[in-house]
Amino acid sequence: MTYTKRTVFTALHVKKYLAVLSAIALSACTTLLKAQDPAAFVNPFIGASTSAKGAGVYHGLGKTFPGATTPYGMVQVSPNTITGGDNGSGYSYEQTSIEGFAMTQMSGIGWYGDLGNFLVMPTSGELYTIAGKMDGYVKGYRSNYDKRTEKASAGYYSAVLTDHNIKAEMTAAAHSGMLRFTFPQQADSRIQIDLARRVGGTSTLQYVKVVDDHTIEGWMKCTPDGGGWGNGDGHADYTVYFCAQFSKPLKDFGIWTADIPDDWKRKLDDVTSEKYLERVAQSAVLNGVKEKQGRHLGFYTQFNTKANEQVLLKTGISFVSIEGAKNNLNSEIKDWNFDDIHQKAVALWNNALAKVSVQGGTEEQKTVFYTALYHTMIDPRIVSDADGRYMGGDDKIHQTTTFQKRTIFSGWDVFRSQMPLQTIINPGLVNDIVNSLVTLADEKKKNYLERWELLNAYSGCMLGNPAVSVIADAYAKGIRNFNISEAYRLSVGSVEKFGNGDKGFTGGNLSLSYTLEYAYTDWCVGQLAKRLGKTTDFNKYNQRGQAYKNVFDPEKGWYRPKEDNGQWQAWPDSARTKQWYGAIESNPYQQGWFVPQDVTGMAKMMGGAKKTISDLNNFFEKTPDNMMWNDYYNHANEPVHHVPFLYNRLGVPWFTQKWTREICRRAYHNLVEGLVGNEDVGQMSAWYVLAASGVHPVCPGDTRQEITSPVFNKVVFKLDPKYAKGKTFTIIAVHNSASNVYIQSAKLNGRAYNKCYLDYKDIAAGGELELTMGNKPNKNWGI
Repeated sequence: MTYTKRTVFTALHVKKYLAVLSAIALSACTTLLKAQDPAAFVNPFIGASTSAKGAGVYHGLGKTFPGATTPYGMVQVSPNTITGGDNGSGYSYEQTSIEGFAMTQMSGIGWYGDLGNFLVMPTSGELYTIAGKMDGYVKGYRSNYDKRTEKASAGYYSAVLTDHNIKAEMTAAAHSGMLRFTFPQQADSRIQIDLARRVGGTSTLQYVKVVDDHTIEGWMKCTPDGGGWGNGDGHADYTVYFCAQFSKPLKDFGIWTADIPDDWKRKLDDVTSEKYLERVAQSAVLNGVKEKQGRHLGFYTQFNTKANEQVLLKTGISFVSIEGAKNNLNSEIKDWNFDDIHQKAVALWNNALAKVSVQGGTEEQKTVFYTALYHTMIDPRIVSDADGRYMGGDDKIHQTTTFQKRTIFSGWDVFRSQMPLQTIINPGLVNDIVNSLVTLADEKKKNYLERWELLNAYSGCMLGNPAVSVIADAYAKGIRNFNISEAYRLSVGSVEKFGNGDKGFTGGNLSLSYTLEYAYTDWCVGQLAKRLGKTTDFNKYNQRGQAYKNVFDPEKGWYRPKEDNGQWQAWPDSARTKQWYGAIESNPYQQGWFVPQDVTGMAKMMGGAKKTISDLNNFFEKTPDNMMWNDYYNHANEPVHHVPFLYNRLGVPWFTQKWTREICRRAYHNLVEGLVGNEDVGQMSAWYVLAASGVHPVCPGDTRQEITSPVFNKVVFKLDPKYAKGKTFTIIAVHNSASNVYIQSAKLNGRAYNKCYLDYKDIAAGGELELTMGNKPNKNWGI
């Protein structure tokens, strides 16, 4: 299929819902999105489905959201099609009705999800106080929408709600958002806001107040009792404060309130049950009431509209206070100029996406690349207000002037590619997230770092000590604007609390994953200790980094999980490819390659480099062509993301070149199902950005960057002068094509270069890596 320049992506009706997204130019937006600007290549529909059926596995597809946001912004104004199940983004492309448009969303995650707060819906006719069911069995304010009218681009989303013939448009600033609704002529037009709505559950307490004839303010408290992240097991506990203004005066308005008994449970299954929905459907509607606190509230305003009359709503949010929300709104959206806010959002995206520029490649490849880069710039998002205030882990308000407080650290995922990418293009962000995690531990009086942080919650999601990896990698690369002694103390505390310890392994159902991940982060502490001159600690933790050997069974020739007492667990049929046999979301064949800190030692243990290479080849050759979830190279999940680059470490770099180009070609597409697995807060996309550019690490904490075959003829990384000596680092691929995927020779800054890797300092110094490409491997280069 051919692709043309686009300004806005449109989803079309097709027999199969997971279809190629056609690109059309909209005259209203051509002045905002110019064809050559990087933002023009962003297609927010890529990955925007949670469908387990489409993925063929319970994890589902990309789970991205298509709505409007800004780079690392606090606000995401996006359509929500579903509450319930494992639908973390709140939206899934194949669903043909919309519940409303929320001000906050998470990107690319499962575990029930969270956020999706302040759900706005334009309606008319009878007032419903519940969204209703997609199948129409329970009626509500949900509306069908015309997929042919659904459009999304960087900083913009729109769709026509066909139940009421209302066009909904949205755009965003960093801490605020604006919706523009175009109504038909009617006497009963309405905007209603579900204040209790929350992805994965419900807000447990809300407050709303009418301030004047255009403004409301209030808050929505979300606790673990109301489900959300991990259905409450993720400990998410936050309050969203809001200040919202309507362009049309509040004359006929009110509040609805449901009488939810104190003894009712309110986790996800509870709040989506018929009993609960019936209670909410019977909410008392309090017309003219200006102030209310309750366990399930909503607000509405009704008005007459002329044909094609536009009514706007602008909202600032804060996780600190109502005053903070008001200040955020007033500092970012001072008037009602929707197009101006949209244009500013596009400008922010063009500036952010310009950190990496590419030349060459097809239109589809550019769309995939810039959308991937876009998805790496959703999180870790800013959570401090415009004035620098943020809510700390001690439930006190803090002020920061030295860093931006950030949240949503999906550690187990992002330490592999996302954070290493940011060390090149956004080192200040890496400082921010380290500062955010270190100060959070202090605020919560913890002696360890959280592995999966959400709005100050120590959620405990997944395993390992990924924050330790991020800190070790940052320090090794000279990114050090944080409290180093405290970061080191917490890193040690982390591996001592969660580690293999002197026993040298971790037993139980996930023995392999725990042991291997812990061995790696013990090594990370060792490297940090070495650079800090702590020789005793270096020796201790570097030795613990060898613990991977303790779960390798020579008799079986592969890793084998142990019981807590050190006995081997039973060895089942097809043990290496048996999902969940000692390994989290993977199998021993996939998890077993995770020894990034000692590839040489791993290969020796496996029978030598030749045997290891043969086994790696088998691993890749048995992978299905579509690279969807499978028992071999499963790009849909993180444990294998470093594996293609192991060939470089084993002296056969042409296989790294071959397989990274294959993965880029087969696992990433300009489709709704264009991501073979969950986006995972930027990790899936960061892998593509790095690999398609021609560099990727095997081992964060080690400054070595593996060279591979770039997808593009030219890639330019814009460096940060606060951290790098150079201005740009350029990778050029001469004679590059779909068939010329093998590196024949290389030059670094004009001199012949025969290594298959760079050091991070080579990139930070600025310069140019020139690769000459061919259609056959040069087995003398890079070995």
